Amino acid sequence: MSVVGNPVRGVDYPATYQQLLAWFPDTGACLDYLSRLRWPDGFVCPACGHGEAWKTGQGLWMCKQCERRTSVTAGTIFHRTRTPLSTWFAAIWFLTSQKNGMSALGLQRVLGFGSYETAWAWMHKLRRAMVRPERDRLSGIVELDEIMVGGVTPGSAGGYGDKMAVMIAVEHNDIRRLGRVRLAVAPRPNTGALVDWGTKVIEPGSTIRTDGAQHLRRLGTLGYTHEYTTGYNAVDKASVLPGVHLVASLLKRWLIGTLHYRVEVHQLPYYLDEYTFRFNRRNAKSRGLLFYRLLEQAVATDPHPLHGLLNPGKAPICDFT
Repeated sequence: MSVVGNPVRGVDYPATYQQLLAWFPDTGACLDYLSRLRWPDGFVCPACGHGEAWKTGQGLWMCKQCERRTSVTAGTIFHRTRTPLSTWFAAIWFLTSQKNGMSALGLQRVLGFGSYETAWAWMHKLRRAMVRPERDRLSGIVELDEIMVGGVTPGSAGGYGDKMAVMIAVEHNDIRRLGRVRLAVAPRPNTGALVDWGTKVIEPGSTIRTDGAQHLRRLGTLGYTHEYTTGYNAVDKASVLPGVHLVASLLKRWLIGTLHYRVEVHQLPYYLDEYTFRFNRRNAKSRGLLFYRLLEQAVATDPHPLHGLLNPGKAPICDFT
């Protein structure tokens, strides 16, 4: 295997589950694969940046300059895991090979976990690896809007109830009607937060299409061509921002169909990350490529201890039922 920018099915990543089992029969094979993903150009010491080391064991190195000992799993999603890496690989395969994803209960059943909490925590650790912080910004023609997701509690102040405002950017391209998407929870609905976020996820010089909200008008002064429509009602919005309307409908359907239960608001961003990961790779020719990409990002993602995931403290609830 040679890890490359354009990985090849059956060469750089397994093409089938049977091939996954054949490639990774033990911990040593998993560690070798993770090493090539984490350091595709050769070992780099995380302490001093030196590129030469002695291999002292399976997945273990000692830097020739500072003599720090490093494990390939240290500082990654797999940091100090007591579970065989082959089980982690299987979990990632099942999570990415299902077109619409799977619930923690589904993962518990397929891997035979005795604890639902373990499956839930694994799912959330992997969701944190699904979006690269340095990912490319959207470009070309991009629709930008806010949508509301979640259920409604009758009589709630402000009329939002259990609903949460989600910022959404949808890219158009020449090959397919829709390109990539970006999603994030809005800190405050109907404020300048949407503009600030938009400038972070959309490349300057792009054309941004929005509704006619006054607080969005300054987009035209920030290096974008701003196209907006005024004087329409809610029924017309699907034709004004068709990409946003379609992705919002698919997102809500996915949240209900995959989760089947309420979500703590502080966890919602990570469900949005999973949906973004899946939507932006919806045309992948092989589901194994998603396995490769998630594993590639998992070795570049900081650890998220289970106690931090399982004991976040009291938080509001967003109801998708």
